[in-house]
Amino acid sequence: MQRTFFRTAALLAMISVILGAFGAHALKALITEQALASFHTATTYMMTHAIALFIVGMMYRHYKNKTMVWSGNFFVMGIIMFSGSIYLRIALSYLGYEKLDVINLITPVGGLMFILGWLLLFISIPPREHLEKATKSDD
Repeated sequence: MQRTFFRTAALLAMISVILGAFGAHALKALITEQALASFHTATTYMMTHAIALFIVGMMYRHYKNKTMVWSGNFFVMGIIMFSGSIYLRIALSYLGYEKLDVINLITPVGGLMFILGWLLLFISIPPREHLEKATKSDD
């Protein structure tokens, strides 16, 4: 699982950089300032949560539990739903589509996935007392 998180995080971070550069250079002349700001938000959140996924991969080595795995899964789902829906909305809007209500509903669900990912990351780290007991029982 740790390797999967690392590889996924690296791939998502790379895509974020590519899209960020594309947005800063190619899209600037094609879309509105508001759409460009949304695109920037999507790439920022994508990179931030790719790094979070990398952190989950590192922490999984020490805290191997299902909650940690779900934290990483929620970060990936959040990137797809939050950033992906923003990218899709901008692309469809550029192509002339106006009925984007369903896509607009996906973005906040992606934000909720991010929140759940961070909450599960917090929950997956056992309290200090638990760690001390585990260390003493290993002696």
